[in-house]
Amino acid sequence: MNIEWVVIRGSGLVAFGLVAASTIWGLMVSTRLFGRAIKAKPLTWFHESLGLGALIATGVHMVALTMDQYLELGWIDVLVPGFAAWEPTAVALGVTSFYGLAIVTLSSYAKGLIGQKAWRTIHFLAFGTFAGALIHGILAGTDTTNPIVTGMYVGSGVLVVGLLILRIVQQRATNTAPPRARTAATADRATNPSAPASVGSG
Repeated sequence: MNIEWVVIRGSGLVAFGLVAASTIWGLMVSTRLFGRAIKAKPLTWFHESLGLGALIATGVHMVALTMDQYLELGWIDVLVPGFAAWEPTAVALGVTSFYGLAIVTLSSYAKGLIGQKAWRTIHFLAFGTFAGALIHGILAGTDTTNPIVTGMYVGSGVLVVGLLILRIVQQRATNTAPPRARTAATADRATNPSAPASVGSG
């Protein structure tokens, strides 16, 4: 086992862990599970930091892949979906997830330019990014059968689905609430811009 392979495996697991944590954290913020115990700004800052960390770890993962002599993956293989001869479907999902992660993460730093509505719409990509990274890890990861890794995949998947269902239920309840309650919810979002008005996580 060479050093490149160790870095590939380690950075891949770290990247997925951070993607999962960012998605789960965003959903926890949008469902207001923290209540008002913690101010919105620190919650948002931590969420953005998780996404940035995932982006960096994914970059390390991709660079290490191009350096491994066994896989023989070039830059076009790790940057363009469908070009890799090794595990083409899994690699394509990984590449696509990388671009989704980059768009979602960097959009937070361009919110002032693109506007709140566009930022929220872009953040729907977070769910596709998580799903793509999850399937990529299961199909391409050599540690998938490791109980700890399997637990991470299953646990994060269950949490994301559960929190997403909760968010949908909350949104439907808000939409069917009396006008006065909807007005209060709108005012709450105005003071807590990190809480999405729609299903998408931040």
